[in-house]
Amino acid sequence: MTQTPFAYTLFSYPGQAEFNRVLPKSKIYEHGKPTRAVRDYFVSQINQIVWQYKLAPETINLPARPSVPEIEIFSIELKTAEVSEDVLRCIDKAIPLPIFYNLSFDGRIKTVAAYKRPSDADASRWVVGDYFASTWLPAKSKRSELPVALDMAGLYEQMLRRLMPQPARTGETLKDHVERLSQLRRKQMEYTKLEAMLNREKQFNRKVEINHNLRRIQFEIEELHS
Repeated sequence: MTQTPFAYTLFSYPGQAEFNRVLPKSKIYEHGKPTRAVRDYFVSQINQIVWQYKLAPETINLPARPSVPEIEIFSIELKTAEVSEDVLRCIDKAIPLPIFYNLSFDGRIKTVAAYKRPSDADASRWVVGDYFASTWLPAKSKRSELPVALDMAGLYEQMLRRLMPQPARTGETLKDHVERLSQLRRKQMEYTKLEAMLNREKQFNRKVEINHNLRRIQFEIEELHS
């Protein structure tokens, strides 16, 4: 779960979009088909899930698009300071619509969401990418109005980009932006693993080889950052 390093402002949602339905875990289990381990996470980490808002053509007067027919806002009251990504993926799997999660714990709140889109091969199946998260904020933090957009897809793009840790390049589509950040995350993980290997390695020749790979990956990381 990549956290945005810059200041994030919570959104204020219009009253007409309020839905406020408690979502039973049993319904998620029915459609998300979680493993026993993920069910245990639901029990140990989640107190309550509320389907708080439905941002849709009939509630915010923006036309739907095939990629974004509507946007859901879920409020999740946590029992712990963190929630497993597997829990969020299970919910995203159960509900084939873009979802933003407002996680609350100990008087604080943070927003988490993944880029979610219909599959290119089968529009009835949804692809869930990496998760992006804001920092923890006081629950009573100042909230901003929703971004101005022409349609639901434009609104979704602006809402999601605010959570992403690197700004978009000029002309970069949301899909390409997400893919670049996913590559960046993988390269950073690879770099960390190689650093650990270097610290453990005793043989000089192997150290030279690992250092060479570290420099290559560092260059690739800088390219993805730029």
